[in-house]
Amino acid sequence: MISLELNFNLFTSDLSHYFKNQVKVGLLGSGVGLSVVLGFSAAYACYYLLSVAKKPILISGGKKFHQFLRDKCPVVSETYYPPFWCWESRVQTLLRPFVTAKPWVNYRNELITAPDGGQISLDWFDNDDSASHPDQSTRPTVLLLPGLTGTSRESYILHMVQQSRDLGYRCVVFNNRGVSGEKLLTPRTYCAANTEDLEVVIEHVQRTIDKAPLMAAGVSMGGMMLANYLGRKGSEVRLKGVVVFSAGWDVFECTASLEKPLDRFLFNSYLTSCLQASVDRHRTILEKQYDIDHVMKAKTIREFDERFTSIMFGYPSNDDYYLDASPIHKIKSVQVPMLCLNAADDVFSPNHAFPVEAVKQNPNVALLITCHGGHIGFLEGLWPRQSTYMDRVFHQFTSAVFENGSGLDDLH
Repeated sequence: MISLELNFNLFTSDLSHYFKNQVKVGLLGSGVGLSVVLGFSAAYACYYLLSVAKKPILISGGKKFHQFLRDKCPVVSETYYPPFWCWESRVQTLLRPFVTAKPWVNYRNELITAPDGGQISLDWFDNDDSASHPDQSTRPTVLLLPGLTGTSRESYILHMVQQSRDLGYRCVVFNNRGVSGEKLLTPRTYCAANTEDLEVVIEHVQRTIDKAPLMAAGVSMGGMMLANYLGRKGSEVRLKGVVVFSAGWDVFECTASLEKPLDRFLFNSYLTSCLQASVDRHRTILEKQYDIDHVMKAKTIREFDERFTSIMFGYPSNDDYYLDASPIHKIKSVQVPMLCLNAADDVFSPNHAFPVEAVKQNPNVALLITCHGGHIGFLEGLWPRQSTYMDRVFHQFTSAVFENGSGLDDLH
């Protein structure tokens, strides 16, 4: 026992001596520690530069649109550098709302009436201080569509408004029914497949500013709704151009991806609770036609859609709804220039369901794919607080459409 105690005392004495002389001054004070740090840093830097930081892939069905993007939107050819400390898809998706700044935007709200008697909330940023486009009657305007439960106050929407303001443009945000504080007047909300409210909004905006050029940008479900609208209306669409971010192209594949254990825990359950909270806020009018108690017991987005969304919009089954809501089937009918940005690691929109072949068959559509970026993430730089890769794509494409739109004439 005495021998063991002596050995232990000698060991702790030697260890204490080592820490006093080597570690006390910090890890870099040790030659071994410095070598380890430098070695690890070099290895990580090599891995980052070889496997993380990569140029995006640009896919287009026509040479003219492809060359237009190369010439007018250099961001499509530049290497995307995610933060070295935050490039994993789920981390990017979760951190974006907290990392990026929320610019202050003073909106002018307008409530318009839908044909069924419901009301739709529009938030206008008029940009009356625009130096490049002082005439409000001809000021270029961007219609913005937020995601599933998003409003005009989402950070990604605020950033697009800020980018538009810097370019001298006006913005109007289409808030889906019941999500931005307005009261539901009819027992109806919204879904990715139904574009009736979007049609009402576009017609209203074009009547209001009939001399101003109009384009649109949609994010996540907003992008899906926008793509579905373009596919359905074809040559009737009068938008100058469209940009879509992080759209889910095949709803069956999107929901299956979000039902994997980790993604169900991180995202699916939370989004389901957000949808249920929105329904519960309008319970008084909705419970007249739907079993709200049954809806509130849903555990996943799929269950919510089975119990509420598909029923509300008259689909025979949830599969019928998901088929109709999937923009991948309507890409071939898009007749206006549409740029789509997706990250290959987006768990909301798995890359094997990207409409690559459909895009290759349509000269009006281009698909830009980054290796990383997550869902509406696209953080870049050391500390991505002010701008993201997505913001730069929006800025350059919007400017190109409004300032060099003649280059998009007759893309066939």
